[in-house]
Amino acid sequence: MAPWETQAAFRISDNRASESTQSEHNMTDDKRSGLSYRDAGVDIDAGNALVERIKPLVKATQRPEVLAGLGGFGGLFQLGQRYRDPVLVSGTDGVGTKLLLARQLDRHDSIGIDLVAMCVNDILVCGAEPLFFLDYFACSRLDVDQAADVVGGIAEGCRQAGCALIGGETAEMPGMYGDGEYDLAGFAVGAVERERLIDGSGIDSDCVLVGLASSGPHSNGFSLIRKIIEVSGARLDDPLAGGDQSLGEALLAPTRIYVPTVLDLIEKHDIRGMAHITGGGLTENIIRVIPEPLGITINSGAWPRPPVFDWLGAAGQVSDAEMRRTFNMGIGFVLVCPAAEADTLIASLDEPAWVIGRVDKAESAERVRFQA
Repeated sequence: MAPWETQAAFRISDNRASESTQSEHNMTDDKRSGLSYRDAGVDIDAGNALVERIKPLVKATQRPEVLAGLGGFGGLFQLGQRYRDPVLVSGTDGVGTKLLLARQLDRHDSIGIDLVAMCVNDILVCGAEPLFFLDYFACSRLDVDQAADVVGGIAEGCRQAGCALIGGETAEMPGMYGDGEYDLAGFAVGAVERERLIDGSGIDSDCVLVGLASSGPHSNGFSLIRKIIEVSGARLDDPLAGGDQSLGEALLAPTRIYVPTVLDLIEKHDIRGMAHITGGGLTENIIRVIPEPLGITINSGAWPRPPVFDWLGAAGQVSDAEMRRTFNMGIGFVLVCPAAEADTLIASLDEPAWVIGRVDKAESAERVRFQA
């Protein structure tokens, strides 16, 4: 096991490797007796080198509640007295096939931000402050430079979200993945006072939907995106019409982390429900927080649609309904508040935001409606 400095749970698989096995890596071939772990495709020395590279990145995400140096098998976090009646909120997610795009472009420094964002934005919906994060990095053969870029992105995402990176696992699994392939999973835990839990129960027909801008497709719909690229014959270095980025840059833009903005809004405004726009797009995510029998009407023309979505729709000849059900369409996070609160809320932001729809009484089984 190779612990990460003061972070208790970080280790490199496989934990069963002994000192004698590691020392054999330094012997010449003619002095070895039998097979080694390295011969099987797992390089413990590379794992240890990665740990040394990422120590300062992990340390930079620490919060005062992290307890250091108390063991090597679990990350320790002390809630202390800051909460009277805390509810812990947890979430887990991955990055999906956006990883294949990162590999194709050989850009691995921002995909970790996506990983953190997909987890912390989900628990934020309940009003929870993200407290700590853990990651899982699995690959065929460990490339220290590549893995350090990935973990650097994870640390940057934690910094943006204000949570501590307190644990993780890096696993080499030859035969499970192809050369150069890797996969990621993330796990976030946050807390909110029970009396301040946001669950949508206060939403009524006097409420409206306030949308916060996305940075692009975020981390959803990339199987469709990759299919569109394939059938259209587009190149990732092609300039994107209507923007100042290449197609690849626009698609790889990291998922926006909404934590600082939304936690500040919760303190100042009457926010009764929230939605993170992920898989299922605008069609399926907002309605998840709207109590029955209410529905929502979304005004599709209420915000400017980023050029990348225009390109996807046109290049793939994707219907509007399919686009709305797959992508965030430029709205990454939605707040539900009383109509009388909306203008003040938007004016308090240092970023674009729009009233994108309203809550109303569902007149049929169709609870989500779109209008131009």
